[in-house]
Amino acid sequence: MIELNADQLIFRFPEVHPEAVCRVNFQRTLRIPDDNRAYALPPGLGRFPVQHVEDHAEALPTEYLKRGGVMLPMYQAEAMWISFAGAGDYPFLLKIAAGKINAVTGEPWADAVSANPQDYVVVPDQPWLDGFCIQKGLIRQFVAMPLGAGYTAEEQLTGAAEFGGLQIIAYPMKRERYEAIKAQRESRVARSMSLDAFMCEEDAMPASMGLAPGGLMKQEIHQDPYGIDAWDLANSSRCFVHLLNSQDWQQVTGTQPPGEAPTAWDYTAAGLPWFDYYAEGKDALEGAGPLAGLDSVAAKGIKQGETPLPDNDPVTPSHVIKLGTGKPPVSEGDW
Repeated sequence: MIELNADQLIFRFPEVHPEAVCRVNFQRTLRIPDDNRAYALPPGLGRFPVQHVEDHAEALPTEYLKRGGVMLPMYQAEAMWISFAGAGDYPFLLKIAAGKINAVTGEPWADAVSANPQDYVVVPDQPWLDGFCIQKGLIRQFVAMPLGAGYTAEEQLTGAAEFGGLQIIAYPMKRERYEAIKAQRESRVARSMSLDAFMCEEDAMPASMGLAPGGLMKQEIHQDPYGIDAWDLANSSRCFVHLLNSQDWQQVTGTQPPGEAPTAWDYTAAGLPWFDYYAEGKDALEGAGPLAGLDSVAAKGIKQGETPLPDNDPVTPSHVIKLGTGKPPVSEGDW
């Protein structure tokens, strides 16, 4: 069962375990410069508003209604990250795709799970996902672009502009495995800080949006520490998250979309923090060849003789806050 509450998706599996609950929300953020330099994690600027597709059936294309799910507004060239903060202690396996292209492997969407190569993330071990996993320790940021312009991962890998949006499927951990893990510990250290907690034409049908690979960011996609046998693959829920152009959002919903995010340059010039996440003892996936071969939005624009990214000037963050689950080593100093 999936609920929409306070602009977040809540996956519940009471038939598996009363604690089998996973929360997912979609964070507005800075679009980092697409200049082939690897940047630290940008902040969350608050959740995107999310609404049921069925609530606006008369104003939406028929394919939206067929696919069901929810929708959220994004400006062209706006960036997002997916937050699993506050998801709870119950472990979940999540597969995430953009335009039905797996964001971890670059393979076409499938409900079935693959352990080799690993085509999913494990929550809450993975606190967030900012983009397409291209190599160990690096992703390319999720950036919204209109379908049909050739920029999205879907179009670059399949040659078609058919789906757009985001696709998510969640599998809970097996009840007996969770109970065994829970019994081995008296308490679990709470994740007390996350990026989510820190921040905070008139009659035309709306055009669909997809996600394209943007700038490079330092982020590890962690290997599954439990193994494929830990997951209850007989129970799952999936959701199609449609991306609606912000210019169409008000026409469809009657509500204003959020204002445009500040540029990375303006944010950095104001002395506001970026982030570096350290996860002690966790192994990272190597990245996906198909995703590594994609053109970023800026590179694709050059090939097409276009300038798709406004305000793409490089920045040098001077205030980087370290987050993580491990403690840094004690310095010996200079005596």
